[in-house]
Amino acid sequence: MPDPLTQRLSATPRGARLARHLVLNQLHAWGIPHGSTASDAVALTVAELAANAVTHGRVPGRDFELRLSLPTGSIRVEVSDTRTESRPPKPGDVPPPHPLDEHGRGLVLVEALAGRWEVVERGASPGKTVCAEVDLPGWLSMVRGRGAGRQSVSPPREHSCCCADH
Repeated sequence: MPDPLTQRLSATPRGARLARHLVLNQLHAWGIPHGSTASDAVALTVAELAANAVTHGRVPGRDFELRLSLPTGSIRVEVSDTRTESRPPKPGDVPPPHPLDEHGRGLVLVEALAGRWEVVERGASPGKTVCAEVDLPGWLSMVRGRGAGRQSVSPPREHSCCCADH
């Protein structure tokens, strides 16, 4: 498994945009080309989760953290913020937005694009992490094509995520 991307970013719209660009470049480096279904789904998932971290999870003076990894068969996205009192709805409980509302579609998109997602406490650090996994069809041929024809196990995480045990 390739090394994960972990990056702290400013909790600003610019930081959210940078998160999306970093992810697209990392996916390309891993052999997942720009414009592919998986790349587009992950980019949109990151854009929505980073925007939520900036909009709803921002604590003045604190950054948000992006983590991207490539566990067996999927792409895992984790976005952490330091706000403790603001929690998004659970998977399956995301209300559909009113057609004329200008907001409220981010988690609807994440729920549609990700095979699995959830919100977990950060553990030792304050705040929460929203993690999502986008399934990667054809992952075995991609891994074998890079000369690493064996499955690998994700490293242990400081918190348990629906995606961590996949």
